[in-house]
Amino acid sequence: MRKGKVETYMHELLGEKGSILISLIDPVDYRSASDAVSVAAGAAKGGADIILIGGSIGAQGNLLDDVTVQIKEKVEVPVILFPGNIATVTKHADAIYFMSLLNARNPYWITQAQMLSAPLIKGMGIEPLPLGYIVVSPGGTVGWVGDANFVPREKPKIGAALAMAGEFMGNRFILTDTGSNPSLQGSGPIPPEFVRTVKSAITVPYIVAGGIRTKEQLAQTYAAGADAVQIGTAFEKASDAEKLSKSFAAVAKAEGLKKKKNM
Repeated sequence: MRKGKVETYMHELLGEKGSILISLIDPVDYRSASDAVSVAAGAAKGGADIILIGGSIGAQGNLLDDVTVQIKEKVEVPVILFPGNIATVTKHADAIYFMSLLNARNPYWITQAQMLSAPLIKGMGIEPLPLGYIVVSPGGTVGWVGDANFVPREKPKIGAALAMAGEFMGNRFILTDTGSNPSLQGSGPIPPEFVRTVKSAITVPYIVAGGIRTKEQLAQTYAAGADAVQIGTAFEKASDAEKLSKSFAAVAKAEGLKKKKNM
């Protein structure tokens, strides 16, 4: 499968800037669809490179369609779907994480959901982004829904081995995530050593998600080797999404330049 426009855009960003900032919008977590759209617009205006839409439970149907259409009207950056299951699909998005949950106990999340959704995605003309998904403890809602065998935070070599396997099986992106329930993220983001170990094991772009709430955590994650960082809760809770995005985008730019200088 050839690279599509969104995948090409992501590689070009990494070549030019050395980093990607992703704003995740789970419309179910907002009081209204308009609030979700407003945060997405602010994040994009502030410097987010991609708007990601989705969630573990409920982000589907008319809600997903309406939010995606409205966000597309307000942003110029790509809008990508982060599916919680086969229903998290809308023809209005630019692309979709075509994910395989590499550490799922249930094969449904490894290949069956993908088989069921592939014809629909192709028919809608949505660009698939082949992605190996790895859930790190504590796992949150996505870990429970996806029946994941969580990778211990203190065992980065397990994460690296899963990431290598994902790349060898053809995934063109790897994503590690601590899960979608902020109340379980008391341990903070994925540790830098874990990120560093995974990054050293693969050659495809590496996305890190979960628990990143501050500029310091963001800088640390990029410095450890993340090519892209995906942030959801911090934007959701922000009083000014555009202002927060500007501060995060500045960190992404600075860390990306450091990475390019060291290449």
